[in-house]
Amino acid sequence: MEVRVYSVGQINRYIRNLFDNDFVLSSFWVKGEISNFKAHTSGHFYFTLKDASASIQCVMFRQEAEMLPFLPKNGMFVAICGAVSVYEKTGQYQIYTEWIEPIGIGNLALSFEQLKEKLAAEGFFDVEYKREICEYPKCVAVITSPTGAAVRDVIKIIKRRNKSVKIAVIPVLVQGEYAADSIVKGIKLANEWAKADTIILGRGGGSMEDLAAFNEESVAKAIFASEIPIISAVGHETDFTIADFTADLRASTPSAAAEMAVKNTEQLSERLQYAIEMLQNAFENTIAQCKKRLETATQHSVLKQPFTWIQYKKSDVEQMQKTIQKDMLYCLQKKQMQYQSLRKRLYAASPFAVLQRGYVLAKNEKGETLTLLQNIQKGDTLILHFQDGIAKAVITERSVSESDKEKTDI
Repeated sequence: MEVRVYSVGQINRYIRNLFDNDFVLSSFWVKGEISNFKAHTSGHFYFTLKDASASIQCVMFRQEAEMLPFLPKNGMFVAICGAVSVYEKTGQYQIYTEWIEPIGIGNLALSFEQLKEKLAAEGFFDVEYKREICEYPKCVAVITSPTGAAVRDVIKIIKRRNKSVKIAVIPVLVQGEYAADSIVKGIKLANEWAKADTIILGRGGGSMEDLAAFNEESVAKAIFASEIPIISAVGHETDFTIADFTADLRASTPSAAAEMAVKNTEQLSERLQYAIEMLQNAFENTIAQCKKRLETATQHSVLKQPFTWIQYKKSDVEQMQKTIQKDMLYCLQKKQMQYQSLRKRLYAASPFAVLQRGYVLAKNEKGETLTLLQNIQKGDTLILHFQDGIAKAVITERSVSESDKEKTDI
């Protein structure tokens, strides 16, 4: 008996007919959470509908999509009306959606928003706690899957931008049940190693379920506690995770993170060369200005005929010298006249001038000048100052007349 062999297309077409002719699958309502949503440029919608136990691919063609009053988004909890059929080219079955009715937000999206609000209230996202990214790192630690495209892109870009920068790849799980714990251990390991100046934490794009590890509280706390600044590069440009909000800097993709972490040495060389040229031009301009000033100075009469200028200045100096001498002589004569006048006045007031006129200056043994007879007692020794010397005398008698005339016998 000859065995009949079918083609793949025949099998897929047969399966499609089974789906299309099934009473239940030809038109039904099903509820679930939208994930991995994509609005194609053609106008068609592609997304995954899932619940806690399973998921199924869905498509909504442009003519139905244009009738929707809203744009579906990841995390929305919806009920859809449609039919299951098989796409013959790939053999994949999916729901051909005719209508979408929103029910509420999905569990993952709800959990994300609740954790985001909690961490924001605790200050995890505050700018004041953001660390500065090292401008010229010597070593960059890359925490990601060792087999993904992200790590290859990061290494390639860093090496292209600066070959001297060392790269330390810390392999971790980025998806699955144990991914969050693996990422936390990777961050702690990088800090314990303490040789990296910057950490890049990332992975390629994916659905909200694929990025779930980066929305875990434990990962956010590990990022916040890191002493090394972290650049988060999770998913594509439109993907935002808790890790992005907590990190010191967010990059739209792992490739963008590599560009943020390491400066381009070619650009630095160009900037350095430009600075050297500017400095050289400034130096040459300064030299030219000094040269011009020197040339102008050499044309001055002082430098062209120095001896004539010196002779002219010498005449000025001689004239100034004569003037100074004349002024000094006048001042000296004036001071001499003042001195003689003061000297005469001082001499006239001096007791020695009185002595020259025949008077005697009497003092007691204590050196006190005596002017009254009442201060002298019989037996006192007096010191008498004459014009030409000093003599001592002893009082043997003293008397005072009634007319206040004093007679003293010595």
